Amino acid sequence: MNSFSPFVHNKIGDVFMMISLIRTLLLYIVIIAAVRLMGKRQISELQTSELVVTLLISDIAAIPMQDTGQPLASGFIPIAVLAICEVGVSFIMMKSGKFREMICGKPIIVIRDGKIQPQEMHRLRMTTEDLFEAIRQKNVFHISDVSYAIVETNGKMSILKKPEQEMPTAGALGVAQTDSGFETVVISDGVINDSSLNLCNKNRIWLQNILKSKQLQPKDIFIMTADTSGNYQIIQKRGKV
Repeated sequence: MNSFSPFVHNKIGDVFMMISLIRTLLLYIVIIAAVRLMGKRQISELQTSELVVTLLISDIAAIPMQDTGQPLASGFIPIAVLAICEVGVSFIMMKSGKFREMICGKPIIVIRDGKIQPQEMHRLRMTTEDLFEAIRQKNVFHISDVSYAIVETNGKMSILKKPEQEMPTAGALGVAQTDSGFETVVISDGVINDSSLNLCNKNRIWLQNILKSKQLQPKDIFIMTADTSGNYQIIQKRGKV
C-alpha cells in the first residue's frame, strides 16, 4: 500500500495544480471582462472611484486564486457587482455635474495669470518641488512662461503658456497645410489588421492593389501604415522601406 502512496500524492498534486490553473484563467477572463465593461483608461488617468474599484477587484480576485477551497463564485460575484456599480456611478456622473464633483473633485488652478496660488497648493498638499517637476514634464522650464496651470481631477496638470511663449501655428503664419488625417498600422509582422483599415477608410481591395503594384505579399511586410488620405509607408521584414 505504501508503495503506491508517492504515486497517489503526485496525482493529487497534479489535480490541484490543474484546478489552480483553470481557476486562475477563469478569474483572468472575468477581470478582463470587468475592466472592459468599465471602459478604457490608463492607470494614470483613473478617477478616484475607478482607482478604488480597480484595487478592490485585484484584492478580491487574489483570494479564490490562491485558496482553491474558496468557491469561484466568491470571486465572480463581488467583481461583477463592483463593475456594475462603477458603470452605474459613471452614468450618474454623466448626468449630474454635482455628483461628479462630489466623487472626483474639480480642477484646481495652481498658477493664475502667471502667479502661483499658495492656498490652492496647500489644499492639494503640493510642494513647490512637485509643481516645478510637473511643469518640467510639460517642457516648461521657467515659471514666468506659464499663464495658467491647472491640476485636473485625475491628478494630471494642464498648462497654458503665455502668448509670447507659444510656438506659432501654420494658421498664424498664414501657411496653408494639407490634412492627411491620422495614420494607422494596417499590417504588423505579416498580419493584416482589418479594424485599422476601417479606421483610415480603406479595405482589403485597396490594400491588395497596393501590394500587387509593389509585388509584395503580407508575409513580406514588417510594418505597413496608411492614413485617411491614402498615403502609406511599407517597411519590409528585411529592413527595406
